[in-house]
Amino acid sequence: MEASALSRIGLAGLAVMGQNLALNVAEKGFPISVYNRTTSKVDETLDRAHREGELPLTGHYTPRDFVLSIQPPRSIIILVKAGSPVDQTIAALSEHMSPGDCIIDGGNEWYQNTERRIEEVSHKGLLYLGMGVSGGEEGARHGPSLMPGGSYEAYNNIKDILQKVAAQVEDGPCVTYIGEGGSGNFVKMVHNGIEYGDMQLISEAYDVLKHVGGLTNAELAEIFDEWNRGELESFLIEITADIFKVKDEHGDGELVDKILDKTGMKGTGKWTVQQAAELSVAAPTIAASLDCRYLSGLKEEREKASQVLKEAGLQDEIQNAGVLVDKKRLIDDVRQALYASKICSYAQGMNLLRSKSNEKGWNLNFGELARIWKGGCIIRAVFLDRIKKAYQRNPNLASLVVDSEFAREMVQRQAAWRRVVGLAISAGISTPGMCASLSYFDTYRRARLPANLVQAQRDLFGAHTYERIDRPGSYHTEWTKLGRKNSAGVDAE
Repeated sequence: MEASALSRIGLAGLAVMGQNLALNVAEKGFPISVYNRTTSKVDETLDRAHREGELPLTGHYTPRDFVLSIQPPRSIIILVKAGSPVDQTIAALSEHMSPGDCIIDGGNEWYQNTERRIEEVSHKGLLYLGMGVSGGEEGARHGPSLMPGGSYEAYNNIKDILQKVAAQVEDGPCVTYIGEGGSGNFVKMVHNGIEYGDMQLISEAYDVLKHVGGLTNAELAEIFDEWNRGELESFLIEITADIFKVKDEHGDGELVDKILDKTGMKGTGKWTVQQAAELSVAAPTIAASLDCRYLSGLKEEREKASQVLKEAGLQDEIQNAGVLVDKKRLIDDVRQALYASKICSYAQGMNLLRSKSNEKGWNLNFGELARIWKGGCIIRAVFLDRIKKAYQRNPNLASLVVDSEFAREMVQRQAAWRRVVGLAISAGISTPGMCASLSYFDTYRRARLPANLVQAQRDLFGAHTYERIDRPGSYHTEWTKLGRKNSAGVDAE
């Protein structure tokens, strides 16, 4: 093909995300080639490109034709299911690629798989990027948040495309070069873990307002709309308000009340919690949100437990929870509790990123990460601008909890936060996310914890030794022997 007829970039994998991202690239004026093993998907994408504005998109039906239709050095985005399908796609395409060409994996991939592939394709002279893409179908089509990590040269080859395709906010496009290796995938994974926490906290706010406050779906929609005009303004608060407004087309009332209470998941939340454990980083809010998804899956067990405990005499406190509640105050308290809980959840996610960055030498820019999450992605929120500024004030910030502005806000909100958690516990409503955030705050802020007793126990049964607060060195004590000796001495007196 003549150079003038070649596409600027290619995309393989035309499920909805792939189609939408390809159309986004084409709409921004970059000619793009597309390919899919199932040829009907290629035809479907071509038809959409025609209907959505005669966009500069060409379809190809074999890996060879697809690769050769792209201008060298070639950049090819693949959007297929994580794991072996990615390896199979790389094998099929790389056969026809040349040294200096680049593969960009846009899926939710485990970061170590990306690091393995970087090494494998380098033997063929190929470059590689693992690029987190957040924003769902809508984001992919109109502007996602993009998190590319791996080859800096590969990033520079398509930087102009990514900057146009990404969501746009007042301080720039929602894309930045994340760092080396699998850093882009790791950052996207932690983003998803924070997303788990956010969704859990919002669901708890809903549960308390509905069952303690006795609010209707119409009232909830109004409250979330109002919250979305203040400090909680975010994509998740906005869509939650919309959810409460949707009527059930198959019966009376709103659709949200007819949805089975079992939450699905795809694995990134679990990976986040596993990494936190491996790196010894506390992430209790994110872990609580994952536990809740597991418990939600036990629908039949929960129904049986409800019946068994009722028969055993457990009173349903929820029924009478809202009798003496000041609704206006409860709504404001829940708003404050949600905001304070979110600070702790984001602090946990950022601390996990910092720990991994230190381990791998990625040199992550946390203020920049907060900036690129301000648009396009699922956790996009006004709140992220505050996080960006916190890290600009102090790039080595130990935790968001101790940033001067966030610290002041948490202190101002802690009374409301404690009232909400206490009220929920009294009413028998589980708020594991809010409780985890509050416990994290209360543990982190204490200069001295009861860990001294735990260390004493460990030393007693396992001779693990302990340190003292008043002198250096490690110590071991014969606790049982001395304890009983001292006890005998007291008895003798």
